[in-house]
Amino acid sequence: MSLLNIYRRGVMLLDWFIIRFYIRKFQVVGREHVPPEGPLIVVSNHLSNLDPPMIAAALTRHPSFMMKKEMLWWPILGIGARLFGSFTVDREGGDLKAIRTATEWVRRGDALVMFPEGRRSRTGGITPPHPGTGLIALRTEATILPVAIIGTETTPWPWFIFMPLAIKRVHITIGEPFRLPSVRRINSETATQATDTIMRHIAALLPPQYRGIYADVEFEPEREVLAEAKEYTKR
Repeated sequence: MSLLNIYRRGVMLLDWFIIRFYIRKFQVVGREHVPPEGPLIVVSNHLSNLDPPMIAAALTRHPSFMMKKEMLWWPILGIGARLFGSFTVDREGGDLKAIRTATEWVRRGDALVMFPEGRRSRTGGITPPHPGTGLIALRTEATILPVAIIGTETTPWPWFIFMPLAIKRVHITIGEPFRLPSVRRINSETATQATDTIMRHIAALLPPQYRGIYADVEFEPEREVLAEAKEYTKR
């Protein structure tokens, strides 16, 4: 086993320690939907800086992340994110280098976690996404795994570090994987449409109060999973 793999396993153990030490209840539904291998794009709504480690712990395979460039200057987390398997993106404009890197990583068989919204939602509901996720999905023709996370929006960031069991509950729903239909031409319009399709799969897994711009859209979600998530928000 390489030193990098040993390090990554250590990071996952630290991840689980954080969950046990800071979260009173951590629940994941749908782990059986995670493809065990092959190119994969994991997409999720975004509520907190804690979302990446929570999603990493929910998956059954090692993930990579596209992280904001500001994280490079975070103590410990910046170096850790790099070694864990991440690369940076400039959120202020179209970062073509990050798009190329993401495309290469997915094509080589990585499970790449992306937050199409680009930033944490300040309201808890889904905000307008950027088309980059759809662009990468169309270019790679990879399997897409929708994930919905709730509960991290209440995190007293970063003060929770000094508060054991500060987070009441985190619930993650992993939906069924899907693929986008092929298009004749990949451009800004088709990338935007693809991203919208991706976000609708995420929104369908969320309770209505978390759907944001998709609040008025009617879905045919996995009823039992969604009902469980609704009940979870009431506890």
